[in-house]
Amino acid sequence: MKTRTITAIIALSIFVPIVVLGSWPLLITVFLLAYTALYEILKMNRIHIFSIPGMLSMVALFIVMMPQESYMPYISMFQVDLIIVMALLMLSFTVISKNRFSFVDMGFCVLAVAYVGIGFMYFYETREEGIIYILYGLLIVWVTDTGAYLFGRALGKRKLWPQISPNKTLEGFLGGIFCSVLLALLFYMMGWIEGVHVLLFLTLTMILSMFGQLGDLVESALKRHFDVKDSGRLLPGHGGVLDRFDSFIFVLPLMNILPIIT
Repeated sequence: MKTRTITAIIALSIFVPIVVLGSWPLLITVFLLAYTALYEILKMNRIHIFSIPGMLSMVALFIVMMPQESYMPYISMFQVDLIIVMALLMLSFTVISKNRFSFVDMGFCVLAVAYVGIGFMYFYETREEGIIYILYGLLIVWVTDTGAYLFGRALGKRKLWPQISPNKTLEGFLGGIFCSVLLALLFYMMGWIEGVHVLLFLTLTMILSMFGQLGDLVESALKRHFDVKDSGRLLPGHGGVLDRFDSFIFVLPLMNILPIIT
C-alpha cells in the first residue's frame, strides 16, 4: 500500500501540471503513454514491439493519434488510406512469415492500435476543448473507482462478474455510479459545465461511469485471457499504463460522442 501511495503521488505531481499546460507537452506525454500501452498489449500476445508487425503497429498508432488540427497536414489528409495500407502490409506478412504471424495475430494488432490509439488520441482532443472537460473526465473515472471500492467493501455481497474480476461487486458498481452523479451535480451547480440540461447531464454521467467500469472489466478480461496479472511494471503498485488508463480509454471517446462537450 505504501509503494502504491508513493507511486500515485509522484505520478500525479508530474502528470497534473502537464495536463494543465496542454498543447505540445501533453501531446508528447500522451504519445509516450500510448506507445507504452501498445508495447504492453502486444507483449501479452508475445508480439515483440520491434518485430515487423510491431513496427507496423507503431506506425499505424502514430497515424491514428495525429490530432484533428494536425501538425503534419499531409498525414492527416490521408489518415484512413495510410491505416488501410498498414493493415494490408500486416496481412501480407502472414504470407511472408508462412503463417507464424497469423490472420488472428494481424487482427489483434489492428484492434490493439484502435483500442489504444483512439483512447489516448481523445485524451489530447478533450483537453484541447477546455481544461474543465478533461478534469471532468478524469474525476468521473477516479470518483467512480473510489466509490466502487468503498461501497464494495462496505456493502458488497453479490459478485458483478466473478469469471473476469472476482473482487468486483454489484453494490460497488452501483456505488461508483452514485458517486459519479454526486460529482456531476457539483459540476453543474458550480456552472463548470454549461449548455446541457441537468437531467441529461446526470444521465450521461451515469453512462460514462458505467462504461468506465466496463473499460476496467475489458482490460481484466484481456489479462485473464493471456494469463497475466498486470499489463506492465512501469508503475510500482499499480501495474502498467493499461492498468491505469483502461477506464479512460472508454470514457474519453464517449465524452466526445455524447452531447457533453459543447
